[in-house]
Amino acid sequence: MANGEQRDYYEVLGVTREASAEQIKSAYRKAALQWHPDRNPDNKTVAEANFREASEAYSVLSDTQKRSVYDRFGHAGLGGRGFEAGGFNSTIFEEFHDILGDLFGFEQAFGGGGRRGRGSRGKRGADLRYDISLSFEEAASGVTSKVHLARHENCEACGGTGAKPGSGMTTCRTCGGRGQMAYQQGFFSITRTCPACQGAGRVIREACVACRGQGRLERERTLEVGIPAGVDSGTRLRMAGQGEPGMNGGPAGDLYIFLEVKEHSFFERRGADLYCTIPVSFPQAAIGTKISVPTLRGEDELEIPGGTQSGQLFRVKDKGLPNPHGGRGDLYVCVRVDTPSKLTREQRRLLDQLAQSIKIDNKPVERSASFFDKVKDIFG
Repeated sequence: MANGEQRDYYEVLGVTREASAEQIKSAYRKAALQWHPDRNPDNKTVAEANFREASEAYSVLSDTQKRSVYDRFGHAGLGGRGFEAGGFNSTIFEEFHDILGDLFGFEQAFGGGGRRGRGSRGKRGADLRYDISLSFEEAASGVTSKVHLARHENCEACGGTGAKPGSGMTTCRTCGGRGQMAYQQGFFSITRTCPACQGAGRVIREACVACRGQGRLERERTLEVGIPAGVDSGTRLRMAGQGEPGMNGGPAGDLYIFLEVKEHSFFERRGADLYCTIPVSFPQAAIGTKISVPTLRGEDELEIPGGTQSGQLFRVKDKGLPNPHGGRGDLYVCVRVDTPSKLTREQRRLLDQLAQSIKIDNKPVERSASFFDKVKDIFG
């Protein structure tokens, strides 16, 4: 902390007095990155002072009770100290560990005990991704697909230790079996994972021939994944524990399946609902008729009432896609009245007679927002 009068803690972190807990934490992360001594080797004295000042501000403002006292009485209410007499506030140490440990890769900071113990630490395996392309029909009905996956697995010969069978392990000389190396950084000490044993505390005596001491080999695996009916592009399926194996006894990662569904030739999908357009003739629309409409389960019959207008929507209940979370969507049929481009002499004569019997005033009509919006939604 700089000499002289203590600065306002909100000013130190660059936040307002109304800042949320997340905003305060984010501001401290930024300050920790900026002023950490490792990032300021040419100006460590100033960096350490600013780093400690930011840490002290965070220790107060991240504690609800301390923040309340500070807001009412300022530094005097805290006795002039942001830290407790014994060092860091023990109740907040975990948060310091999360922030500093995640940002800088430290195992422990400020010499505290932290939540992570010494010696071998299990590390979770990496997650894997696999992409699957489905036809529209496969996505609609659901399918079981095979996944051919290349992943690293523990060597069977050495059980993942990397040591030649029978040779065993020996204590790491670099860290003395602790799995960690301690460094002094100004006013605090930092503990990092031992680079020689990667935190295990032990090293192999003689390398396994099968995996050359790596403890892992790449294997080709075929897995079956059940894809539920009704999935859409962007759907992500999780297969727990099917990723890379963990280190030092840590859990395996997960396998994530990302789905891409191809478009249908005439169905348009909107969630679990389907839309399609079917042409009808003017007489059919005017008089009414029954037409055959396609569905995912074959043909179905739809009654078109007399006086149907072009662009009119008809709902066929429960003929859409199944919803993976339950239920089923509907099918919406848009009727489009087709005007013939070529007519025979007899057809023209009959239409002339019809035109004489049906009188329409060919003047502009008042714009109907609902009608034009519907047409735009269907055809646009």
